[in-house]
Amino acid sequence: MADAALATALAARALDWIVPRWDAPARVHALMTTRNGGASCGNEASLDVGGAHFQRDAADPLAVAENRRRIETLLPTAPVWLEQVHGRGVIAIDAANVDLLRASPPRADALVTRCNDVVLAIRVADCVPVLFAARDADPVIGAAHAGWRGLAGGVLEATLAAMAAPPASVVAWVGPAIGANAFEVGHDVVDAFCAGDPGAHAHFVARTGGKFLADLHALARRRLRRAGVVDVHADDSCTFADAARFFSFRRDGATGRMAALIWQAGP
Repeated sequence: MADAALATALAARALDWIVPRWDAPARVHALMTTRNGGASCGNEASLDVGGAHFQRDAADPLAVAENRRRIETLLPTAPVWLEQVHGRGVIAIDAANVDLLRASPPRADALVTRCNDVVLAIRVADCVPVLFAARDADPVIGAAHAGWRGLAGGVLEATLAAMAAPPASVVAWVGPAIGANAFEVGHDVVDAFCAGDPGAHAHFVARTGGKFLADLHALARRRLRRAGVVDVHADDSCTFADAARFFSFRRDGATGRMAALIWQAGP
């Protein structure tokens, strides 16, 4: 079930950000920003959360800092961000390393933690955000940035392994990403997914010129279920198709980034 209190807080601020509709434990909270509600201008308008080192490489670092401040008013602590590299690396956060990781974003594409009030954050603009929560006696959460390379390379499976929870106890949410009618790829992408799973070919539609349309949402759900996660929820909104609500790298090139965030409150 969606987090009603968080959804109410967003509505009170007239924000169209997304609260996942999933069966996570009551103490787990999550949200995904859209491109709306911020201070950025131009192609990054208006809620660009920037890169890992936004103060160094953002088009408007002051606007990104303000955007992150606005997000943090809804969070228990400042998030841990990543320097995302489209791989399968996972960072485990604990009380000993959380401050260092907040100050210096690590190079990886997923995060897990058992700590209370530690916010995991990933950035997307067409790639698939996937959030995880375990429903067992040892609560653990995770967040993964799954572009096609990371997805084919096993970032979701690596996140589950780092969570060290029985996959059947995990609930996952697959968020908005570039849709099946917009993501054109070549044979290399098809081969990357089908080499170890010929059935994945069902999620590619052949086009002329040796091109295919790829359904990243379906591929993410397939990999989760093959890994043993049976409780999978999704928002299949297409970032490419909805320019009013989402940033899209494939559509716009230079653009902003949205954030998907998850944390668990103390008992």
